[in-house]
Amino acid sequence: MPISSAQTRLIGSKSIRTIYVEAKSSNLMETASAEITQILRQQHGLSFGAANDFTVTSQSDILSTAEGVSQSLTLLLSGVAAISLLVGGIGIMNIMLVSVTERTREIGIRKAIGAKQKAIMFQFLIEAVILSMLGGIMGILFGAGGSALLNKFAGMTTQMSTSPVIMAFAFSVAIGIVFGLFPAQKAAKLHPIDALRYE
Repeated sequence: MPISSAQTRLIGSKSIRTIYVEAKSSNLMETASAEITQILRQQHGLSFGAANDFTVTSQSDILSTAEGVSQSLTLLLSGVAAISLLVGGIGIMNIMLVSVTERTREIGIRKAIGAKQKAIMFQFLIEAVILSMLGGIMGILFGAGGSALLNKFAGMTTQMSTSPVIMAFAFSVAIGIVFGLFPAQKAAKLHPIDALRYE
């Protein structure tokens, strides 16, 4: 089709807005982009040092832009996940502190009959880890369910990888250990007489 006919009948404008060029191979994309830029500058009559009044975009540029967006989204989601883990950890610590307070007399009785600090501490630490493990399992189940729903109803293809699931579960257990340590130490350091007097 003649370009004048295409401009009049199809485009509706006499200016050319887009030109698609194919390089001979992927290795020559940068060279082709440089040659196209030089030709267009000559055709547009741009003097040396003047800014381009056009844009040359290659597939590698589009790919790098997409990778940049993907990295930004990954950082954003990582920040959201970190905040969620912090909030969950604080929640576990508060629950365990309440548990220690409610079971002060029990701790006192156990210490009075010979329980060591390590045993008390280990007991409450295990409880915190079990809480965090249950939270991790529930999160994995919710993620798997959400993935299945997206596959079925939204027409999206999603896939759960094993390594991120294992990492998420490991982080969940680590949060339980880190935030359960303080309540466990508090329970272990209670004096038996003071604990037995507590009401």
